[in-house]
Amino acid sequence: MAEDKKSQIQSAIQKVIGSVSRRSFLVQLGATGTLAATSPLISAVAAAPVATPEAEQEKIEGSVPVKLRVNGKQLNLEIDPRATLLDTLRESAQLTGTKKGCDHGQCGACTVHINGRRVNSCLTFSVMHERDEITTIEGVGQPGNLHPMQAAFVEHDGYQCGYCTSGQIMSAVALLKEPCGPANADVQELMSGNICRCGAYPNIVAAIQQVRQKS
Repeated sequence: MAEDKKSQIQSAIQKVIGSVSRRSFLVQLGATGTLAATSPLISAVAAAPVATPEAEQEKIEGSVPVKLRVNGKQLNLEIDPRATLLDTLRESAQLTGTKKGCDHGQCGACTVHINGRRVNSCLTFSVMHERDEITTIEGVGQPGNLHPMQAAFVEHDGYQCGYCTSGQIMSAVALLKEPCGPANADVQELMSGNICRCGAYPNIVAAIQQVRQKS
């Protein structure tokens, strides 16, 4: 009797297996595995505390109001008084063209203009510049209306990965108004604060020299 029951069970299993394709079986198996893997994460999210207005107030405690004039527009911001100009531009003003590289003033990726002079924005506090004219790469040119230096960088392939490019262009534009000799070596010296890890230096110098000759 037990043998008959065992045979009936095996027969039923075979029928079920036969009605399920290999693909659908793997899909179901994968879904089961995903559910098992993500259930602890789902539980953790469900258990996480929900942000409250009080928590938001606590997060901005100690902030100070600051008025910055950036790219010809006044920005009224609430910032940490210890915030660098770089972090304020990227995180508060949402002007992400200015890049954070070394964050120690050594690579030049964060170069902006303050009152027409190039500055490493990672080395200066935002609250120091309320009455200054700040220009970022977004204020130099836009698609369809490029600054001559931007157009020259495109023409001469003055970039590869592009991460340092905004800082390179900001320094190059400032260089146009700075005392600089005619030779490539003179340009290289004045651009030495901007690092290109891809090594596009010859093309960068060629782009700058083209604009210098036309200006």
